[in-house]
Amino acid sequence: MKNKLTTLLNIQYPIIQAGMIWCSGWELASSVSNAGGLGILGAGSMYPEVLDSQIQKCKENTSNPFGVNLPLLYPDIDKHIETIIKHNVPVVITSAGNPKIWTSKLKSEGIIVLHVVSSLKFALKAQEAGVDAVIAEGFEAGGHNGKDETTTLCLIPKVAKEIQIPLIAAGGIATGRAMLAVMNLGADGVQIGSRFIASKESSAHESFKNSVLNTDEGGTMLTLKELTPVRLIKNAFYQKLEKAYEDEATQEQLTKLLGKGRAKKGMFEGDLVEGELEVGQVASLITEIKTAAEIIHEIINEFKIAIQEQNTEKFNF
Repeated sequence: MKNKLTTLLNIQYPIIQAGMIWCSGWELASSVSNAGGLGILGAGSMYPEVLDSQIQKCKENTSNPFGVNLPLLYPDIDKHIETIIKHNVPVVITSAGNPKIWTSKLKSEGIIVLHVVSSLKFALKAQEAGVDAVIAEGFEAGGHNGKDETTTLCLIPKVAKEIQIPLIAAGGIATGRAMLAVMNLGADGVQIGSRFIASKESSAHESFKNSVLNTDEGGTMLTLKELTPVRLIKNAFYQKLEKAYEDEATQEQLTKLLGKGRAKKGMFEGDLVEGELEVGQVASLITEIKTAAEIIHEIINEFKIAIQEQNTEKFNF
């Protein structure tokens, strides 16, 4: 496949693996890149020295392009930037902050910059800041996303109509048919997160991977809008949050209840009771743990079949 996104990123397929905290280490990133997509290291859960090691291991295990997801609110972001530049990482995906701060610096070093947004307003600001492409993420997505609850189906055509740079769709995408749907709406490619949590190379705890497989329709919810909106599996910790809301908890009380390290506890250490379990609504479609290569090949094969089906009588009016 060749379009303006695959040309920009020098990849075979317009599939980007999301840089999910505690799930996206070098094994997953290098495997996705080797399979023709763009593998991403999730730097938001890494100390500077850990990111340094992860980048080196990724480079040792793939000769294809890969990238780093960099939350702009990360406290030691300047150290991460230094590490990324030192190792000549080809692509950086920024999120959770103002893209104007680091985009020009990264691009001056020859790094391709993508930025994650949840609205047309922020997509236009990202384009103005000089990013090379925009990732527009609907609220179906797992982890942290927009508080306005704009769905991918509504967000993508609106953004596609207004921006001139490549557009990547994210949120609720785990299949080839979903990939074709958002590309028909104007996206040039997709970013996929939740499906890669349940991959053999994911650094997520096996208990968390299995909890994704067991998540039914309606099993996740966007919560904590007063702090940072996040979509979670409805486990015991989530029920505590629900009780706090029923009791009209203040923002300070919610912050105290959340505490620190809950995402690591749930996703990396496998505490399915007290941990944060971040995954998207699309978890209800995921039924099997596969290798990253198998996932990509399955998506592309289904994508090609769906294209052929569009030329059948079903779509001839």
